[in-house]
Amino acid sequence: MQAIGGLCAILAGVAGFVYSVAFLVVSRASPEAGRLWSAIFLLLGGLFSTGALTALFERLRNTKGEGLALWALLLGLAGVMGAAIHGGYDLAGALHPAQAGPPSDAPSQIDPRGLLTFAVSGLALIVFGALISGGAAVPRGLGTLAYAQGALLIILYLGRLIVLAPTSPVIVIPAILSGFIAGP
Repeated sequence: MQAIGGLCAILAGVAGFVYSVAFLVVSRASPEAGRLWSAIFLLLGGLFSTGALTALFERLRNTKGEGLALWALLLGLAGVMGAAIHGGYDLAGALHPAQAGPPSDAPSQIDPRGLLTFAVSGLALIVFGALISGGAAVPRGLGTLAYAQGALLIILYLGRLIVLAPTSPVIVIPAILSGFIAGP
């Protein structure tokens, strides 16, 4: 986890820098482009930070206070997931600005277009798939299934974010595969 955590820390730093440039510089020249790019990199920075925080917890938990390290991890994860959610909400709004219509067309402020439900859960399944595939504690076929379900969930998030229409094959096909085959 230390190598992945280090890479995630570097990527979170880069994402934070690009977010700042987009938010402070690009948005002055082009408000729409600034909003889009700052949203993307705020979301990515939050997600990359989860790996960095987990590696930091792993390194510090055996010091004086495992409970304190766990508390710091939980607070940190809540904070960076808040950043990811904020970025996800802004991204959903930048791609599909709110219009008069049914409230169901507006993104949720808590889980914009399924950021947590689909994208983060899908990422978790892919990580679990890697752990299962690399070990002997669980049958390896479950690792492959975890990879497949994780990918389907991420595709669903991207479909709801970019395409939006729930009747689009980009959403219907992964929803059927995930909900009726891979998920159960």
